[in-house]
Amino acid sequence: MAPPITLVSRMMTRLRLVPVALGLAIASLLGIPVLVFVIVSTALIPLWVGVPTVIAAVALSRRFADLHRSVAGSLLGREVARPYRPIGAADNWVARFRIAAGDPATWRDLSWLLSNIVVGLITSILVVALLLGGLFWLLTPLWFALFVPDGGDIQVLGFSVRTEGESWFVVPLGAAELIFWSWVSPRLIWLNATVIAGLLGPTEAAVANTQLTTRVAQLSESRAVSVDTHASELRRIERDLHDGAQARLVALGMSLGMAEETVDDDPEMAKQLLAEARESTTTALAELRGLVRGILPPVLADRGLEGALQALALASPLPVQVAIDLPGRPPEPVESAVYFAIAEALTNIAKHGAADTVWLRLSYSDGKLVAVVGDDGRGGASVEPGGGLHGLERRLAAFDGTLLVTSPLGGPTVVYLEVPCALTAP
Repeated sequence: MAPPITLVSRMMTRLRLVPVALGLAIASLLGIPVLVFVIVSTALIPLWVGVPTVIAAVALSRRFADLHRSVAGSLLGREVARPYRPIGAADNWVARFRIAAGDPATWRDLSWLLSNIVVGLITSILVVALLLGGLFWLLTPLWFALFVPDGGDIQVLGFSVRTEGESWFVVPLGAAELIFWSWVSPRLIWLNATVIAGLLGPTEAAVANTQLTTRVAQLSESRAVSVDTHASELRRIERDLHDGAQARLVALGMSLGMAEETVDDDPEMAKQLLAEARESTTTALAELRGLVRGILPPVLADRGLEGALQALALASPLPVQVAIDLPGRPPEPVESAVYFAIAEALTNIAKHGAADTVWLRLSYSDGKLVAVVGDDGRGGASVEPGGGLHGLERRLAAFDGTLLVTSPLGGPTVVYLEVPCALTAP
């Protein structure tokens, strides 16, 4: 048996549906003049005055439907989206009329206005009527003693009740009706809300089309980001080669040429030039190695993401607590993107975080590679256009990845990376 508190709370929940039902019943009645306005406006279309009035009637019906969508969404616990095509950007009344008339959601609104007059009104009135009827029969002894004169009687289900004592036999009928009301009232409200959501919400085809459009936009954006990132990387490599290794090699060639010219006349100068050439060779090789590491670190190719991050943590000027749990190896492009994203995050922490401790967590679950980089620094980090974190976000977007940053003032700062991918066997 349910505790009394549970029964009371359940009854209070049911009683909260009564004003909702009253409001829906009144709204169902208000839908009649809205429907009449739409029908009359449609009939006036041959006179051309019906074109602007139809637009006004459609706008009114949509406002009316928006109210019901809001109520249905709160009752069902989910949002009921608007399925309409935009008409506000049209240049004239005729264009707006064509858009509104060609929108399937407009005709579904009309079918809802018709059904709401029946379904909405009946379900809402039943919720209120069953409650009032149950209370009426439950309180039969009270109002019988007050309002029925001596010798009078009332009819209950074909039986006559003539005395106050007999009126007590009606009380179980009222209790049974209240129990039935408690059971059926949320179902009636749910039925009405479901009809509203079914007729006023977007169809499955519209939802699929919206999702497809959104996905195409996301892929187009990620493709543009990938192209921009690739172009910027090529420019960086070209700049590094031009300003670094190429300049060193030019200097090397000049030193060798000068040494060749002076080797007979001034051997000491030739030796000095050859030493400079050897130094330029060493510097050029170091710059080329650094450039190659910037493209694909050898440790990442040899030891995978786990080993590369371990090496990255050891090279960090701050102590980094590392916890990695990968059952396999991600694809090489994903490995590279995640590695450089984490490297950038650790570099930002060392430069700007004023932290004492840094932690790095890497795991794989539900088809997604998840990395968390955090520190106990001063906080205040944010993703701003043109900033380092925004660059990480754009880099990960090329792989449908996401980046989230929480960094209140005073810390801690947590950078959350998530990239969908499949792992191969280690």
